[in-house]
Amino acid sequence: MNNKIVVVGSSNTDMILKSPRIPKPGETILGGVFTTAAGGKGANQAVAAARAGGNITFIARIGNDDLGRQSIKGFKKDGINIDYIKKDETAPSGVALIMVDEQGSNSIAVASGANANLIPDHIHEARNAIENSDILLMQLETPLETVVEAAKIAASVGVKTILNPAPAIPLPDHLLKNISIITPNEIEAEILTGISVRNTDSAMQATACLHEKGIETIIITLGAKGCYLSKDNIRKIIPGFSVKAIDTTAAGDTFNGAFAVALAEGLPIEEAVRFANAAGALSVTKEGAQPSIPYRKDIKAFLQ
Repeated sequence: MNNKIVVVGSSNTDMILKSPRIPKPGETILGGVFTTAAGGKGANQAVAAARAGGNITFIARIGNDDLGRQSIKGFKKDGINIDYIKKDETAPSGVALIMVDEQGSNSIAVASGANANLIPDHIHEARNAIENSDILLMQLETPLETVVEAAKIAASVGVKTILNPAPAIPLPDHLLKNISIITPNEIEAEILTGISVRNTDSAMQATACLHEKGIETIIITLGAKGCYLSKDNIRKIIPGFSVKAIDTTAAGDTFNGAFAVALAEGLPIEEAVRFANAAGALSVTKEGAQPSIPYRKDIKAFLQ
């Protein structure tokens, strides 16, 4: 494999407020610390895959504004191919407002901006890149019809598609049948299957439901506990790593980006998940989305 990964997804600027705890509705808490960082689930996953050693092309839409230009600068720094990132003249770049408490838990609201204008036509313009990739990686912060179209193109030529179904929404069967690997967390798995994932037995039930939709590999991410992997005859927990969490904002995105690279490099599925678990664990030890994403050498060193 050439380790070519195409990421379709969102690009945002994160506005982060860290406070002792996340306020309740109607409550004001003083004493927070404010920062900004590059974010967006698609951009996070593209950066995570690039830093893990992948050859990355990112398909996205940004505003023709300072935030968008700053994002492009960051993508170039990480060696990401930006040929298919479109500038929108009618909508601003996406913004996420993130509250983080002292335990590293977060609460996020997103103004999609230009991300909402990433339409199927843009996918067709990048068709050649998708068809010649090893893996297509997507999330759900862009229009669903765009995700559907990209998955259809990938499936038509046998390119594996990884879908991180976040933010969580019900998904149509005609999309799921074109997904090779799906990586929900416990909440997302419940929304997709109606099964509350509380233990290994319920995780097995949820994955069985998704296998019935035609998905070959299901990985339910369980935070610090690791992942539940279901593929062929493998049904097991792949343990996570114990670290002190500072900010969990991009942990799932980091997992997905690193996992895509490990899989594209031909690692066995369990080793690929372990590599991704390590990357995700490292990301929670630092603040911010993209600033927290580790590099390949750091992941390798952590695993030794």
